[in-house]
Amino acid sequence: ASPEGSLSGGGAAARLPAAGLMHIASLNVGAARALEIDGRSVASGIVKRAVEGEVAVKPLGLAGDEQADLSVHGGLAKAVYAYPAEHYPFWQTVRAQARAAGWGEPLPPGFLGENLTLEGLLEKDVCVGDVLRFAGCELAVSEPRFPCFKFNAVMGFAQASKLMFANGWCGFYLSVRAPGTLRAGELFEVIHGPREVGIVELFRSRAALRKQG
Repeated sequence: ASPEGSLSGGGAAARLPAAGLMHIASLNVGAARALEIDGRSVASGIVKRAVEGEVAVKPLGLAGDEQADLSVHGGLAKAVYAYPAEHYPFWQTVRAQARAAGWGEPLPPGFLGENLTLEGLLEKDVCVGDVLRFAGCELAVSEPRFPCFKFNAVMGFAQASKLMFANGWCGFYLSVRAPGTLRAGELFEVIHGPREVGIVELFRSRAALRKQG
């Protein structure tokens, strides 16, 4: 049986290490495409699909991945987006409650727009400046992700962003400190930085400022 919060199914996810070890549950990329949202066509790179094998990691992100709106996604500071697999059961449940999906209908890896679906590392344990060290590259934590209307559209219900804000389950962006390669199932370690600014605290403080504005 799969450990609680883990992704199950075929492909790379079927070869994951034992529960408790920090690893890439799924590696996901996607090309920018047009989404139909509220009757209009909007360019977005939020739709990702899981890929197997080694993927090149360059200063601006993963090979084969694209972002449509570089004002909020992508660039050197937000080259790679990581999200904890442990939150997937919650999103699966609330989508079913909102009748955006059937009960028991699994969410495929990358559904939240992330490049790295991680197991073993939550937002509450991550600070800006921490480094994720993999065998073939190093990624540095830069900032939290802030959801927008595109996230609501992909999730299939209007309250999705509010739930992300309420729980602080935002995932985090990574800059590429040392380019190289990544693959699904790969283990990693966290090298702590200054530990001065937590991802969840930064997410909530910026969210409060947005409300005031």
